[in-house]
Amino acid sequence: APPQPPAKKGMSTGVKVLIVALVLVVGGGVLLVALGIGSVWYFSRKAQEQASARSTEALKGLASGGGSSSSSADEAEAPSPTAEQQAAVAGGQTAEWEQQEISWTVPQKWKKSTAESQSFMWRSPGSWDAASLIVSVAPMSADFPTEISLQSYYDSFKRDKQKYADVRWLRLGGAKGVMFREASPEKPDDPQRLQWIGYRDYKGQKQYVTIMLASQGKYFAQHEDTMYGVLYSTEMGE
Repeated sequence: APPQPPAKKGMSTGVKVLIVALVLVVGGGVLLVALGIGSVWYFSRKAQEQASARSTEALKGLASGGGSSSSSADEAEAPSPTAEQQAAVAGGQTAEWEQQEISWTVPQKWKKSTAESQSFMWRSPGSWDAASLIVSVAPMSADFPTEISLQSYYDSFKRDKQKYADVRWLRLGGAKGVMFREASPEKPDDPQRLQWIGYRDYKGQKQYVTIMLASQGKYFAQHEDTMYGVLYSTEMGE
């Protein structure tokens, strides 16, 4: 009998997700990936890419002397939500990241998408118009100069006034960090983010923490109070 052809191997889940993402991008905008599994892959990847890029920016700042600013991380303020931001999460549920002992208050209809050792994501109802909470952590060496790094972030965001708005020092869960809101994107289908970057000591380890709230630019305003409310509700274990 003639030899049988080798059995075809099925595509891995990662490849399938990538194909779905590419099809959706071609079909009408990057944030179409926010549907189903594609949303987890897309936003998690974006969070990781952004964390990597900003770590590079911080290291460049360290190499050039760290920059300077009249504002200091010592001036980090505590969350002070407006009445609208408080109302947006009032009566909400707890979104708990058990592996990292970090939690938030989110509206009742939000759902968990993923919770892994270094990445976490919850989303609001909807598809293209949904908002997402995306969080990631990364271990850092004990001697990493966090104060200089944060100052470098702050100075960088402050200088780029066309891209970043509402840049300020903010203390979340006892950890100092830099908060910023991106300006409306040129293309309304592109993502717009409210984000906090900081460092914390957790169980003897220094961690880089980034907390991102995101949606398509054209839907950002309708989610804005909720995003601030969720961000300000951050609680961190020690």
